[in-house]
Amino acid sequence: MKKIPKQEYTAEFRELPIKRVKDGLTPGAAAKELGVNHQTLHNWIKAAATGKLGSAGNKVVAPEQMELSRQRAENVRLSVSVKS
Repeated sequence: MKKIPKQEYTAEFRELPIKRVKDGLTPGAAAKELGVNHQTLHNWIKAAATGKLGSAGNKVVAPEQMELSRQRAENVRLSVSVKS
């Protein structure tokens, strides 16, 4: 059985669902909207409340990875706005 690699998220991507929750969306809906696990989002919200959200560990995130995360979030945002 192959181990699934741990997903790395940029700080920008982590802040997006937190902002959506602050704007009134439920955590479950925000997690589904962006395709992240609801428990992961809960952990990010908790970390943000204590000022410990930070970036994706000490790992340097390449500009290409940041752009990919930004584009994925934008695709999700656009697909949600089209469905509404």
